[in-house]
Amino acid sequence: MVTFEGLPGAVAVSHLSVYDWPAADGLRGGTPHLHLTCSEGYVVVAGRGSVQTLTAAGFRETPLTPGALVWFTPGAIHRLVNEDGLRVIVLMQNSGLPEAGDAVLTLPPRCLADPDAYRAAAALPVDAEEAVQERAARARRDLAVEGFLALREAVEGGDPEPLAAFHRAAAALVRPRTPEWRTRWEEGAATAAAATAGQLDALDRGEAGHLADARVHAERPAHHGRFGMCGRLDVYRT
Repeated sequence: MVTFEGLPGAVAVSHLSVYDWPAADGLRGGTPHLHLTCSEGYVVVAGRGSVQTLTAAGFRETPLTPGALVWFTPGAIHRLVNEDGLRVIVLMQNSGLPEAGDAVLTLPPRCLADPDAYRAAAALPVDAEEAVQERAARARRDLAVEGFLALREAVEGGDPEPLAAFHRAAAALVRPRTPEWRTRWEEGAATAAAATAGQLDALDRGEAGHLADARVHAERPAHHGRFGMCGRLDVYRT
């Protein structure tokens, strides 16, 4: 029988302390971006703020206070706004793929047409001092806010083409990575679904042998305070 020992449904978890850096529009928070194959959710555990989202249906701002649960599907551009110490638990589809590549920042069009230009603008320096990483994270956040505000203005002005063009550019940027992502899905969410199917089949036959294979897993964060798209991350290997 197929077994799966990852987190339920191959959902991954991280803990996020949202950036409090002010942006050009005066709001403090993270880097606007979208995911192309993953839904993502927030469980608010402390502080106050909001998540701004932009889709073909328009702009929306959802308040975030402790206890709130908000999630969105692939294609929803999202920007976290930190009003007062906002901290959230992030739930990510496909074994954490949103933090492993399935994200495109809302950089201006000049940065999207060429993959090398996008990577240069979106990458953070590896093994650099924290102050250097922070400057780079803040610079790319500001660049993404610039692109996000232009997209929002177009959508609210009744012009859908800039958002559609961003979608096309995002799809082109990630296309070379889809084989790698497919493997992650096959080993994660697809395997989890297949395991449930096998267990249901066994129960239909009156069999319970798979219950003897039960396991318990526990982890502590593998990394603390890593610079992410929206804030400082505590991440788990799972």
